[in-house]
Amino acid sequence: MQAFYSDQFVLPLPQGHRFPMAKYAMLRDALVAHLPAIQLLQAPRAQDAELLRVHTPDYVRSIADGSVAQAVMREIGFPWSEAMAERARRSVGATVAAARSALRQGIGANLAGGTHHAYADKGGGFCVFNDVAVAARVVQAQQRREGRTLQVAVIDLDVHQGNGTARIFQDDASVFTLSLHGEKNFPFRKEAGDLDVGLPDGTGDTDYLDALDAALFALDRRCEPQLVFFLAGADPHEGDRLGRLKLSDQGMQARDQRVLDWCLARRIPLVLLMAGGYGVQIEATVQVQLNTYRLAYAHWQRWQIGSLN
Repeated sequence: MQAFYSDQFVLPLPQGHRFPMAKYAMLRDALVAHLPAIQLLQAPRAQDAELLRVHTPDYVRSIADGSVAQAVMREIGFPWSEAMAERARRSVGATVAAARSALRQGIGANLAGGTHHAYADKGGGFCVFNDVAVAARVVQAQQRREGRTLQVAVIDLDVHQGNGTARIFQDDASVFTLSLHGEKNFPFRKEAGDLDVGLPDGTGDTDYLDALDAALFALDRRCEPQLVFFLAGADPHEGDRLGRLKLSDQGMQARDQRVLDWCLARRIPLVLLMAGGYGVQIEATVQVQLNTYRLAYAHWQRWQIGSLN
């Protein structure tokens, strides 16, 4: 199983900034210590031609050269720097590489990614470029060159609705967007995806998993994907300071297992993305993510066995 990282590109954030940049390196260290069989690879750099499959030329150029408007950067939540621009490209490149790996091996992963608040012409909510949208369009184009089509589904279980992703694919029948999120949480203006499930503050394991089961049942009836992007956000966890839901460690693992099993039963390759996680104790977020990777690696092993049968 291959997983791509870009944590060596660290943003120079102001003291006290609420984005937990350290979690990416902490997750990679945890994987080295506890799941050494996972192959960790440095993320490639997304090229302009890839970004332009989704983003407008003016926006891509402004992020590259620093001419982006201050209002746009305030919406993103990071100060502009060359390191920020490079990290944004690497995060997209990691998801493109993970998607290609998934199509070969059944599952591929990005230790970051899931930047679902980025629109075609702007970013937002700590998201610069939309890695899922770019990767979906890149691998779809590759499949078309080989004479095939590729139906994609996005299963977004970050606690925040994937508004940018929903908007980008609103008129694209080749990508189905499913989002299970906190109804009253950010973004406060939601975009219409193909299947949106808003949950009340305080939702716990039982109600969350029931809602997920119903959403996967509906997805099954409405779409036959050949590739799934799974945003396994850690922020529905009860220890998250921004999530406002109440999933336990066991509930989070049950969530992940449901999605993995759903894909395996249908032999659908899966791209795993970490998306959000803002634990009161960042170690709790990393533990949730490590648990996700334990399940993902077991999924990869089961996929290989199925390939031999």
